[in-house]
Amino acid sequence: MKIDCTLYLVTDSTPAILGKSHFEDVVRAAVEGGVTLVQYRDKHSDTGDLIRTAQSLRTICRQHSVPLIINDRVDVALAVDADGVHLGQTDMDIITARQLVGSKMIIGVTVSSLAEAVTAVEAGADYLGIGTVYATPTKEDTKAILGTAGVRDILNGITGLEKVVPTVAIGGINAKNIQRVMFKSQGMRKRLDGVAVVSAIMSAESPKAAARALRWLATESPDFINGGRPNPVKEVDDLLRQANNIIKDLGAKHPLCHNMTNLVVQNFAANVALSIGSSPIMANNGDEAPELARLGGALVINMGSITPEARTNYIRAAQAYNACGQPVLFDPVGAGATKLRRDTAESLMAECYFEVIKGNESELSVLWGEPNTQQKGVDSGISTSSDLDKAALTMKLAAREHSVVVLTGKTDYLSDGTRTYAIKNGSGYLGRITGSGCTLGTTIAACLASHREDKLLATLSGILMYEIAAERATVREDVKGPGTFVPAFIDELANVARLAHESNDSWLDQANVERIGIREPGSP
Repeated sequence: MKIDCTLYLVTDSTPAILGKSHFEDVVRAAVEGGVTLVQYRDKHSDTGDLIRTAQSLRTICRQHSVPLIINDRVDVALAVDADGVHLGQTDMDIITARQLVGSKMIIGVTVSSLAEAVTAVEAGADYLGIGTVYATPTKEDTKAILGTAGVRDILNGITGLEKVVPTVAIGGINAKNIQRVMFKSQGMRKRLDGVAVVSAIMSAESPKAAARALRWLATESPDFINGGRPNPVKEVDDLLRQANNIIKDLGAKHPLCHNMTNLVVQNFAANVALSIGSSPIMANNGDEAPELARLGGALVINMGSITPEARTNYIRAAQAYNACGQPVLFDPVGAGATKLRRDTAESLMAECYFEVIKGNESELSVLWGEPNTQQKGVDSGISTSSDLDKAALTMKLAAREHSVVVLTGKTDYLSDGTRTYAIKNGSGYLGRITGSGCTLGTTIAACLASHREDKLLATLSGILMYEIAAERATVREDVKGPGTFVPAFIDELANVARLAHESNDSWLDQANVERIGIREPGSP
């Protein structure tokens, strides 16, 4: 039997999930709404009740040509002639189950590690349920929370196996995150075949409508991934030829740049945004984000001042922009300084999609998962990494997150996971003023809002505008130190914007960009 795992319903009849709804009615509505596979899971009823309910579900499912899978209980699956059985890691082993159920019955297996996945596939599993993705109250025996990165690691690991099996992710998946889970968990050559949901349907006011919406979300490309070209420009000269037009378009479109940043930086960020031709707003309340996101701009989340309320507002705002398909830039300030900051960065990476992630080496190392990264404040600290190491970190994080990543420093590194570049522009004064990293994010975000076709090109254009303006300010006669640099810098940002408006790309003569030739992650 061919298995369609697009939308896999795992049932739950407990009052906390089902409420006052009738169990069989909920399942019937769900399959009518588009559920492609149903797993009957009940850990508490006795065998007789399990068989009676399973027989009822079998009738419902066969009326809609949807396979019925029984959780754990091979005996119940055989008794009701179900289409399959699903086994956990502590249940009957696959080989014994296959001997009992025969070759035609589907056997699915829950896995939470690559070793478990390989063992299950080689033992004859017909599909894998990978989880737990996010924490969930419906399953108490979760061994580990994988997140999308953990799911992706498993998908990458089973790609080379002789047998190819469908895969679904399970755990905390709902309408708000289903597309993000499927997109961010993509492996190099394999992606999820579907998602498994529990309360998103079983607790829904209208299970049929919920199933229909989830089925649509599972099969449609998410709005937030626009900004990719099938054959992106790679050569530096070709990229630079387009950069001036992107800055020119920015000035013509005046896109909104929504900054969620600390109070120290807000005034500087607003002035930078105005000088480059963007329209700034400083709004740290996530409740405003749904309306602001519909205005077609970009969001900058600068993790400067961390509170529990701030974390909630960041997530709420980013998800609002994700839902509208508008770009979000994440600056994980001081991510390696404290446990609170590490936890906040982890939550944001799990709950949101970021078109651009910008940080110093220490911050990006934390996001990658280096266990011993410790920052002193927001500074990166002394690096012992080679230039190639920094480029590789940038590229592999970009590939894993399906984002553009910028590693800032004396030399900046930029990658979308395929194309990787070193940028050697800027000024020493940028490291001696408050908010230079934050306002670089503002500049990049404004470029992302005005140019949606190639987010790496938009990011590069923003970096060059910002850093070349800093170079131009540094050599002015009126600049005597950091205090006189700031107003001169804002002036030069405006001057670069003016040159671009006049179709004069002479400012790009100062661009110092080099393409880095390193292998893509996962390439042979």
